[in-house]
Amino acid sequence: MNIAVIFAGGQGHRLYNHSRPKQFFEYRGKSIVVYTIEVFQHIQEVDAIVVVCLEDWIPYLRSQVEKYGLTKVIDVVPGGQKGQNSIYNGLQCVKQHFPEDSLVLIHDGVRPLAMEKTILECIEVAKEKGNSIVCVPTTETIVIKKNDGSLEEPERDSVLMVRAPQCFVLKDVLEAHQKALADGLHDFVDTFSMMKHYGYELHTILGTAENIKITTPADFFMFKSIIEAREEGAVFGL
Repeated sequence: MNIAVIFAGGQGHRLYNHSRPKQFFEYRGKSIVVYTIEVFQHIQEVDAIVVVCLEDWIPYLRSQVEKYGLTKVIDVVPGGQKGQNSIYNGLQCVKQHFPEDSLVLIHDGVRPLAMEKTILECIEVAKEKGNSIVCVPTTETIVIKKNDGSLEEPERDSVLMVRAPQCFVLKDVLEAHQKALADGLHDFVDTFSMMKHYGYELHTILGTAENIKITTPADFFMFKSIIEAREEGAVFGL
């Protein structure tokens, strides 16, 4: 089984107003997280979806799930104090419904532009190798600032930016989360970092540059432009 766990539990202070968090910003009456869920809803190989949501927004999101016919969503569960805890809540929900050898695709609720081709490759590589992490090459020069203030420039060809989805066997990722809880570690920035910390051999695939995470107003405007460009391309058969 292939289960998407979509994290929509953050407050997003870089793109935030007092009325709603960023994942519930709307374009054409539809919230960003719904656009994200729809990506997985429409992929045949994805069997089910669990969404982790800010507790106060669960009724709203459930109404959106019903409104847009997102039938693969089996539950909307409350998030935790931090993103790591929220993802663990989602994984625990998956465990209640599916076997431990299932694959889970952990994805950001504010990353609505992932391509079906990327997700399918993510699943295939994880089936073969046990996990897969979507990355993109860097297009800018990267420098590392050392403690003495000097700069080191890594080879650009060796630098990747980690994105999502991040796909793991449910049993493996649950074990890593439980180790982190036992060790009192709650600040991993993503699941990739946690799995790396606990010694798992991780495998990457290359995704597309447009699979952005919407965290700033500029990202939101880029999202709208890409949606419009895709629609125009579909109309003209591009």
